[in-house]
Amino acid sequence: MPSGWRGILGFHYGIVQAPLGPDISGPELVAAVANAGAIGLLRLPDWPAPDHVRELIRKTRSLTSKPFGAAIVLAFPHEENLRVVLEEKLAVLQVYWGDFPNHRVQEAHRAGVKVLHQVGSLEEAAKAKEAGVDGIIVQGREAGGHVIGQEGLFPLLPRVVDLVSDSSIPVIAAGGIVDGRGYVAALALGAQGVCLGTRFVATEESFAHPIYKQKLIEMSHTDYTNIFGRARWPDAPQRVLETPFYDEWKNNFPDQETEEDQPIIGHSIIHGVHKDIRRFAGTVPNATATGDIDIMAMYSGQGVGLITEIIPAAQVVKSLVAEAKEVIREKLSGYQ
Repeated sequence: MPSGWRGILGFHYGIVQAPLGPDISGPELVAAVANAGAIGLLRLPDWPAPDHVRELIRKTRSLTSKPFGAAIVLAFPHEENLRVVLEEKLAVLQVYWGDFPNHRVQEAHRAGVKVLHQVGSLEEAAKAKEAGVDGIIVQGREAGGHVIGQEGLFPLLPRVVDLVSDSSIPVIAAGGIVDGRGYVAALALGAQGVCLGTRFVATEESFAHPIYKQKLIEMSHTDYTNIFGRARWPDAPQRVLETPFYDEWKNNFPDQETEEDQPIIGHSIIHGVHKDIRRFAGTVPNATATGDIDIMAMYSGQGVGLITEIIPAAQVVKSLVAEAKEVIREKLSGYQ
């Protein structure tokens, strides 16, 4: 196989590091992924912070000479941050949780920026195709963090592949994938790449709190819930680790209550801003978080049980490719 096996969008590999909020995928992680030949995505603030966004981009560029991208959640104010992404001419813009029509895609293209739209349904994929995006990330319900769709990855993925089969748009699979076996399974269903979140949280370079990383190694069960962050981001369910705190409260937190009614359990510096963290806030603990870390939200995909150690991000990329090649060679070569 050629050295640039399964490369997409001009990158060496068809591997995308998911944007990890609120600032878990910072410059160190993104640069490490980029240096390994994959697509690293900065998670930008959910509020207007153009100067900070430019600082993030330039810090990342100080750590890598390779291309990388940034991600914006369309449900939050994003115009000023988007402007900086286009001015800085990043390689990739990933958008999620909202519409990004053709005129916005064309605006990005004029700046030399390729657009990835993450979707959770066939209807969203059709809109992204119509908008002329450069790639579609199909997120299944197995994914960690905020999950917009209700379908499992493997039933949805081939339908999106069929939808775009008359175009050159690559489809990227996301949700529960952590190793080469999942990579090959996605390829078999027509994907040209994979997007991983939880596996990249559990890396040396991620900005997640050490306790959060350790939980990803120790625990293997997740649940799909809406008890976290109801006020800040309503109607945005999430997949989280089944920590003891979550198990205690998952059926006991009244539907009408939100984190605004809850006590402050800790503090954090998020994208340079000091923040109070209330109980049931949808803010996962980053490396600056203090307080009762164990009861903070901890997003995780269903593949977490396959994660057994904290490793460098580059090793994640290399292992994915090596394992995928081995699966194809050793497990599937006889099926001809």
